[in-house]
Amino acid sequence: MFSSLYKSSLRQASMSSRTMATHSLPKKYGGKYTVTLIPGDGIGKEITDSVRKIFDHENVPVEFETIEMSGLEGHESKIDEAVLSLKRNKIGLKGITYTPTDPFIKSLNVAFRKELDIYASLVFIKNIPGVPSKLNDIDFVLVRENTEAEYSGLEHQSVPGVVESLKIITKYKTERIARFAFDFAKRNDRKLVTAIHKANIMKLGDGLFRNTIKEIGATEYPDLEVKDLIVDNASMQAVSKPQQFDVMVTPNMYGAILSNIGAALVGGPGFVPGASYGREYAVFEPGCRHVGLDITGQNVANPTAMILSAVKMLEHLGLQEQADRIANATKEVLSEGKTVTKDIGGSASTTEFTDAILSKLN
Repeated sequence: MFSSLYKSSLRQASMSSRTMATHSLPKKYGGKYTVTLIPGDGIGKEITDSVRKIFDHENVPVEFETIEMSGLEGHESKIDEAVLSLKRNKIGLKGITYTPTDPFIKSLNVAFRKELDIYASLVFIKNIPGVPSKLNDIDFVLVRENTEAEYSGLEHQSVPGVVESLKIITKYKTERIARFAFDFAKRNDRKLVTAIHKANIMKLGDGLFRNTIKEIGATEYPDLEVKDLIVDNASMQAVSKPQQFDVMVTPNMYGAILSNIGAALVGGPGFVPGASYGREYAVFEPGCRHVGLDITGQNVANPTAMILSAVKMLEHLGLQEQADRIANATKEVLSEGKTVTKDIGGSASTTEFTDAILSKLN
């Protein structure tokens, strides 16, 4: 009896994730969607201002409810305000927020994951024509479980000088992220899902993750190929032959590492868009969490990842025409290489790069 109820609850959770794209859409008021905007720290305001400017130019039917979170003053209350805003609006666009190592300072990302159950993170690793890279034909997606494993946030000092940090992996959440990854693969005509793990050492925890992914693939998605790789081997393979990957599904920490490797492969963190999904909410933000504190306020940041993350948001809202126009204009500017930012050898400012996109949209 318990087993059948448990399986039923898992199936309902799976169904929720599959219908998430329609159920998490906000309501339109006055012909516009209201979206929570969190510019974030570092270069966040500069790159989200680029999105604002492009959206205004294109008359995109989106109105932003902005939550300013830069700095630590009122940090806790601002996180609560951001959570409430996202609960209202269902959709968020977010720059990178900086969380110090101080154990008493709360993380916005963790708050979103825990309080709103935003459990699936997607990072899109793909070559963009005109952006220098040592390897070509790279096109894979990282699907990260957002809410457990090393990022469970469960640690304590048992005795002075001894810290226990608990890594929690559950079958329920692994089945949920597995179905999310497989459904994503099917919807986007991808053929291979690779589970990333360290089951040779963490035999129970990562073993559960690996075995569950493979089990779900074999029983529910027989038309998709399923493989698995130990994370250190996967890291080596990613820099030597990334073309072999299609969809990678990982616990959180491994995904964080591989997303940075992937960013380096395709030109840097400024070119990797991302999104995070729950059953009711979705947040769109650059796929690599680089705050850019060293270049803050210099008007030299590359806003491409932020713009392409905003494009993913428009696609989610069903605004495909605007999404295509903005994506194509951005990629055209990059392909021409005349007005690009310093991170790929250009001399253009953030503002000049944004203006070049606007000229393509005229």
